[in-house]
Amino acid sequence: MKAQNHRIRVGIIGYGNLGRGVEMAISQNQDMELVGIFTRRDPSTLASQAAAYNLQEVESFQDKIDVMVLCGGSAKDLPEQVPYIAKYFHTVDSFDTHAKIPEYLEVVDQAASASGKVSVISTGWDPGLFSLLRLLGQSVLPEGGDTHTFWGKGLSQGHSDALRRLEGVKGAVQYTIPKEEVLQEVRSGKPVTLSAADKHERVCYVVADEGVDLEDLQHRIKTMPHYFADYKTTVHFISEEELRKEHSNMPHGGTVIHTGESKVGDKQRVEFTLALDSNPAFTASVLVAYARAAFRLAQQGQSGAKTVFDIPFGLLSARPIDELIKELL
Repeated sequence: MKAQNHRIRVGIIGYGNLGRGVEMAISQNQDMELVGIFTRRDPSTLASQAAAYNLQEVESFQDKIDVMVLCGGSAKDLPEQVPYIAKYFHTVDSFDTHAKIPEYLEVVDQAASASGKVSVISTGWDPGLFSLLRLLGQSVLPEGGDTHTFWGKGLSQGHSDALRRLEGVKGAVQYTIPKEEVLQEVRSGKPVTLSAADKHERVCYVVADEGVDLEDLQHRIKTMPHYFADYKTTVHFISEEELRKEHSNMPHGGTVIHTGESKVGDKQRVEFTLALDSNPAFTASVLVAYARAAFRLAQQGQSGAKTVFDIPFGLLSARPIDELIKELL
């Protein structure tokens, strides 16, 4: 691997919970520097020591930023922003609407390929790290078993963002809760056919705008495709004060379990678990590691959209490959 001549220059688009997490993660990586934060808000209102700019200024930074980390929501921000930004910068994002990833990949690939940029899509922990573990389990144990993913208990950023974008919603969070009895059934190795809805329920805490028809709003939440329509969903309407006091922390986590047989009757199980105090901070840390990989792929002359399946683990680390082989292999 060629040594890079300078620290990787990173920009952040969006300064919510994820954007703040990316800022913190960059500070922990000595081979990177944060050039600026780009926002649709008034840049002077950002509570950051980093340089902040209006998003409309972003094109003028083409020669000053190597990789742009996009921290908007999957519902509306990323599908609009990433194809545009990929015309000018290498990008990394955490698009997490699983059902739409193939079409999103195609759109981003067209933009990035045309501009000669690298765009790493759908990174984070799911999609992202959990995707890799599902692939690993199925590759190693292809027969006699199944793969199951459980999310939570925890606060989902993507689902919470989707809630907040509904008309009539002033503030909201959503918790994904695995069904414990189903989790234990899967661990036992018993063959079961389960949908995501069979394994989880979703609980929403919503602050509604004054005068909103709560029955109608609850119906719109529960029937939202890709988010709540297929799940047992409970909606609690609460006050702004309660949202702030009881739901400001952002824990999350989950488990990937793959069971299989290396020979008939020889049961094997692969399991990977995350327990996170801060969902956005951890997701941000994954994004920053893949920003490094995007930069290195570009150095190799690659372009176009990439997923975590396309990127060797060694490209994620700031350490030299010979050191990784010596100490970790």
